[in-house]
Amino acid sequence: MKTPKAPKLRSVLTALALVVAPGAVVMGTAGEAAAVTKISHATATSMFSQVGITWSSSGGCSNRNVSTCTSFDQLNLATAQGAQTLKRASGCALNITGGTETGHASGTYSHWNGYKLDYSKTTCVGNYIKNTFTYIGVRGDGAQQWRSGSGNVYADEGNHWDVTYYNCGGC
Repeated sequence: MKTPKAPKLRSVLTALALVVAPGAVVMGTAGEAAAVTKISHATATSMFSQVGITWSSSGGCSNRNVSTCTSFDQLNLATAQGAQTLKRASGCALNITGGTETGHASGTYSHWNGYKLDYSKTTCVGNYIKNTFTYIGVRGDGAQQWRSGSGNVYADEGNHWDVTYYNCGGC
């Protein structure tokens, strides 16, 4: 008798992602080492609301194709989970001012590709980042940076925090 094949890792990850974030979409090919799970704006806002994270937009909108909007369409699930982790760990009020909308710098680990969020600067958030994470120097544009134990990078861009989430930060 033949033993049934084990489910492919991608299928298992897709099923897990849908349990964690209903409405999530797994992007990538079966040959990739780690597929990135993309979520909708509605899924992201639900996840943020669950832990008390707020968001604002200078344009009062959420259209991904308008730079004055704050959109979470095509946000990586790990990025949304990273925001939840930061909120829970810091205990600070968090307000997101930038997501996946157009108008940010390009690159693999960019806002557009779902890896970054911008946060309003508050004393609580600044103290938490500077007292908890490791200072790693100045970025090419002059922004001071700190790296969390999980590898995510927090950059002080003057009027906001620009955070690159490579993972969920220990969620």
